[in-house]
Amino acid sequence: MTGTTTPARRATAADVRAVLRRARPRGKSAVAGQLSGIASALSTVALMACSAFLITRAAEMPPILFLNAAIVGVRAFALGRAFFRYLDRLFSHDAAFRQLETVRVDLLQRLLPIAPAGLARSKRGDLLSTLVSDVDEMQNLGLRVIQPLITSLGVALLAIFGIALLSPMAALGLAVALILTFVLSAWAISGVAARAERSLAPQRASLMDALLDYLGNLDVLVAYGAEKQARARVDRIDAELTRSLTRRASGAGLAGAALALFTGVAVALMLIAGIPELKTGLTGPGLAILALVPLAVFEIVANVPLALSAWRQVKVSAERIAEATAPARAQDVPAETGRRELAPVPGAPILELTDVAVRWPAAQTDALTVPHLRVEAGECVLIEGPSGAGKTTLAQTLVRFLGYRGSITLGGEDMAQLHPDAVRGVIGLCEQVPYLFDDTIRQNLLFAREDASEAELLEILGAVGLAEWTTRRGGLDARVGERGALVSGGQAQRIALARALLHDFPVIVLDEPTANVEGDLAASLLAELVAVARDRERTILLISHADVDDTLVDRRVNIVDGVLRTA
Repeated sequence: MTGTTTPARRATAADVRAVLRRARPRGKSAVAGQLSGIASALSTVALMACSAFLITRAAEMPPILFLNAAIVGVRAFALGRAFFRYLDRLFSHDAAFRQLETVRVDLLQRLLPIAPAGLARSKRGDLLSTLVSDVDEMQNLGLRVIQPLITSLGVALLAIFGIALLSPMAALGLAVALILTFVLSAWAISGVAARAERSLAPQRASLMDALLDYLGNLDVLVAYGAEKQARARVDRIDAELTRSLTRRASGAGLAGAALALFTGVAVALMLIAGIPELKTGLTGPGLAILALVPLAVFEIVANVPLALSAWRQVKVSAERIAEATAPARAQDVPAETGRRELAPVPGAPILELTDVAVRWPAAQTDALTVPHLRVEAGECVLIEGPSGAGKTTLAQTLVRFLGYRGSITLGGEDMAQLHPDAVRGVIGLCEQVPYLFDDTIRQNLLFAREDASEAELLEILGAVGLAEWTTRRGGLDARVGERGALVSGGQAQRIALARALLHDFPVIVLDEPTANVEGDLAASLLAELVAVARDRERTILLISHADVDDTLVDRRVNIVDGVLRTA
């Protein structure tokens, strides 16, 4: 066995909780932000109380000395509210953004070992949405969920305690109004907007995927008269997303209405409880405080419905992040373990496969079986077979994108005991559709070897027959376009081979190098690619379902219905 991960399973509740734990802000900035938020909210309530006292007490025209404390309090709490609000934003956002970096890096670190095989079933738009939108949503865990809920609860309890000092009955009325507000807000959000909120992230991903398909294949859609149908699909998904956003807004509107309603109810209860107590010691300024403080308290509590809505969206995004790296995706993908040094055994074949079986992640049956294949150093072996027979599966296995059962030796060493990076340092893959970055020719080569000089780059381009082409394009700084849109299929294959030669792979796997080349040019291109690699004494595994001249290869093997046959 190759040391693959545990049996397949989807992301569990524990996986989701792990994502949420990683996203939760922590450290001194998080604590300072939370405390500053509470201080700002309390300043708001205290400002309302002081203002109510000052206005009503001033109406009684007492000596100014009796108003000084209230005047100072109004100024202090007004300044304090702004000051602590600033500190809240400063510290809370700093903590959230720092933790967001941790979440994003952690996600990438878990995605890289299972790419590309473990992500083969993922749509580009869905994965892009997870990497960008869902990760960004995690910042709201601290900013829009944890902090507002703690602040609202803390202020509500302190306000009830403060009101109780003036009137226990009024405090009871405020508590009842707050509880009803919490309950009805939760009901409005859960009953009306919950389904919409759960669907927002998947719908955004679907819209992203539809847009990528539409824009990336617009020329083909127009050529075949299918552009209107593709655009209608984008419009339909956009309409579904709009309906979900409208339902979410409806839930938030109901929660806001409940908040406004019970703000008035709270003020009414304060007055009902306080007016009779004017006869038993409650003063006019005290009654004003009872009537106006709930307005400030409910201004703070207004964040609760928003926090409940944000929580549901954060949870859905956490589920999608956990699903992106669920153990099921890593099944039959090599673990990132093993020795990083390769010590070839003298006289051993460069590659030998014995009783090898391979399957793709989450698949139930093997995609390829290899009873035996031996490749000597310097050989050029042609691997033939129809499309879908398993040729690309073999290529993905040799570069350790896929795990396997059985035995594969590399230079006499057991490949299962080697770290995948050690294997990829020996075996290079030139894909059927080489990926070219939207950059210059120079940069598309330098990532194979960063310290290569300009002379070395020009030499390797000359070796693969691109010297004159590079000069005509304007030199190494000419751009190749997005995904190589400005180069032909043959030129892309030559650049891919140039990268492999520049990296100095002893073994090169050419996977269908002429698949995107016109028939008249395919034979000559294939001959040139093989000749260049053989001149540099590379071992070549040539994968092709097209006819190949016998003079180019040392021997042929066939893959038929997922089984490699050497004779």
